[in-house]
Formats: sequence, C-alpha cells, structure tokens
Amino acid sequence: MKNLRIILAAMVVIASMTITSCKDNKKEAGTETETSAENQGTEYTSAYVCPMHCEGSGSDTEGTCPKCGMTYVMNEDHKANGHTHN
Repeated sequence: MKNLRIILAAMVVIASMTITSCKDNKKEAGTETETSAENQGTEYTSAYVCPMHCEGSGSDTEGTCPKCGMTYVMNEDHKANGHTHN
C-alpha cells in the first residue's frame, strides 16, 4: 500500500510538470505572432530605415534617425544581405 502511494504521488508530480511545460510553449508561440505584427510600422516598411528600427523612424528620403542618430540605410540594401525579421 505504501508503494502504491509513492507511485501515485510520483505520477501526479510528473503530470503536473508536463502540463506546466506545455503551457510555456503556448506562450512562446503567441509571442511570435505579436512580433510579426510589430514589423509592419514605418521603421520596417519605409524606403529608408534605421538599422536599429527605432520606433517612429523611417523615411522616404535619406537622413538620420531622430531617436538614435544613426544614418538611414535603403530598406532594400538592409534586406539584401539576409537581414530579416521573420
């Protein structure tokens, strides 16, 4: 009888650990969707973008980022060397 209680207690612990680890994976999957939605702002879609993608940056003309002061780069050149945010 004592062995049965130990086995049942171990099964409960293992089951609770499995459930907890599955919940963590679901949270990570949701974050991925939020990240791709964030990549739609002007800091990602303008002709010229800040390499740091500062919020509110990006322009149709050359210039510097108002947030960090870095020189804008052409968006096509920025993506050309395999730099993606997927």
